Amino acid sequence: MNLPNKLTLLRIAAVPFFVACMCIDAVPFRFVWALLLFVAASVTDLLDGKIARKRNLITDFGRFLDPLADKILIAAALVCFVELGWTYSWVVIVVLLREFAVLGIRLVAASSDNREVISANMWGKVKTVFTMISVIAILFMHILTSFNLIYDPFAVGEGFVGIPVQIISDILMYLTAAVTLVSGVKYLYDYRKLIDPKK
Repeated sequence: MNLPNKLTLLRIAAVPFFVACMCIDAVPFRFVWALLLFVAASVTDLLDGKIARKRNLITDFGRFLDPLADKILIAAALVCFVELGWTYSWVVIVVLLREFAVLGIRLVAASSDNREVISANMWGKVKTVFTMISVIAILFMHILTSFNLIYDPFAVGEGFVGIPVQIISDILMYLTAAVTLVSGVKYLYDYRKLIDPKK
């Protein structure tokens, strides 16, 4: 197995530890650890693609596994956000529906006569990067809140600076849902031949 694929697998392996930090109260500084894990996993997403292209290590396995690892990491983060009350379930449902739809298209393409492996398009990459940035920003704001460095003026709390954390989080998640929806529609349109009900 080449280095890019190992980095991709490492991103998947980080997910259980990320979820544990997000959901287990007993973990000291849990959101800090969760943020560090998420950032590290996001960095591997940048590295594996660059290394694969630079060293000519692009494989069908990597083209399939890389977007799958992104979906697992992002889905885990958003489900944890719902669990903590940081976002709404409908936002996560929109994201997951898109991911399942695209995954279905990839499976159909892979099982076709041409054995086509569908790589992430530009909209898919924009969606992934924007979602990761949103998750990092929201986590960072909640870390600052937990240390009383900022407070949400629309919620109970004390801190040095008032920032509408929930409003900013909501806007980021709404934009994430919108970008995700657009990218999903683009995939469905580009590969509509694979889901033609007449075939």
